[in-house]
Amino acid sequence: GRRRREAAEEEVEETPQEKKLRLAKQYLEELRQLEEERAEDEEELEPGDLIGDRLKEDVLEQRGRLQRLVAKDVQSPDPARIRVLRGHHLPVTCLVISPDDRFIFSASKDGSLIKCKWEVDSGKRLCVVPGGKKGTEERHMGHASQVLCMAISSDGKYLATGDRNKLIMIWDAATCKRLHIFTGHRDAVSGLSFRKGTHQLYSASHDRCVKVWDVAENAYVETLFGHQDIITGLDSLSRECCVTAGGRDGTVRLWKIPEESQLVFSGHQGSIDCIQLINEEHMVSGADDGSLALWGLTKKKPLALARQAHGEQGTEGLQQPCWISAVAALRNSDLLATGSHSGSVKLWKCGEGFRKLEHLLDIPLVGFVNSLKFSAAGDFLVAGIGQEHRLGRWWRIKEAKNSICIIPLKKKITASSPESPGSS
Repeated sequence: GRRRREAAEEEVEETPQEKKLRLAKQYLEELRQLEEERAEDEEELEPGDLIGDRLKEDVLEQRGRLQRLVAKDVQSPDPARIRVLRGHHLPVTCLVISPDDRFIFSASKDGSLIKCKWEVDSGKRLCVVPGGKKGTEERHMGHASQVLCMAISSDGKYLATGDRNKLIMIWDAATCKRLHIFTGHRDAVSGLSFRKGTHQLYSASHDRCVKVWDVAENAYVETLFGHQDIITGLDSLSRECCVTAGGRDGTVRLWKIPEESQLVFSGHQGSIDCIQLINEEHMVSGADDGSLALWGLTKKKPLALARQAHGEQGTEGLQQPCWISAVAALRNSDLLATGSHSGSVKLWKCGEGFRKLEHLLDIPLVGFVNSLKFSAAGDFLVAGIGQEHRLGRWWRIKEAKNSICIIPLKKKITASSPESPGSS
């Protein structure tokens, strides 16, 4: 007991500068241990070099300038290796991958929630929470209306799901047990995202507002207003801010939570249906005019714009662009993916400095691609497929299967010689 008291007294006497120094030393020691473990089999690399590289990457990531150049090495996947997982009766609307890339959670218009263990060969279902009938929310554990969005915390502890009936449900991701229900939105909940490294949750709704919640404390924090139409998508990273897509108001917005202020970006001609951050300074969005936009948070207009990114549909003279219904970015890299109902998922490369969009390849998939997510390691892409668009029933693709598709991403292997062990 005396030792604990002495340790506590020493901690109280520690100045802010001493605390910073102690934490910096602790961080460096943790990095050194981690990189020494990784470098055991790589005698050519010294731990000091690895620590320096890691520190550089951390600084670049915080500044939003980290761009790992991986797109040039991606090859078209073998169609026979794409795994199709069935289980939802109605179109899949949203999905997330656990931070360790081991599990996929998906939800659907049937209100059901499914947790899958990701195995290329089996795609085993670990947990199913069935959807209930309208009006049974109080006695039914799951959703009783269409689930439109979901998010998982960066530590993999909490899962959040939002439905058309204005409810946000918080789940224990390990057991699929429901922990809380958040109410407060006045219309369908259409976007959810946990701030990286925290249990702070941002939610967006068709009621045009963004709300902030503290999931660990089961508490509402604040509400932000600004959009002139329904919000269709939301994303966030480490900073205390989030980005949203504003549907037919034609704007993308960056919300600075502590200042309760927002930056407004415009560039699409149609309804903006999906959005995702690439890093802390860049994002990508898609609209129903078929355009794909690449943004920098310091410019109000797109840095690059691909029009009719998925081509057109319809008879001659009545062609309409294929809507962009989902976008995904491999974080801190130059690789993007887009989905539509055009019969394929497209992969894109961001040019250096995020000022150019270059189409890489098509992956054939039939149906509305309602959700796309890259694994954290970038070795697979998951698509949520439906016969209908996640937000409506404008038309139906009968031959599509309501399913999850796991797409392995092959990397090009460059021939290496004994003289150049660093090449791959």
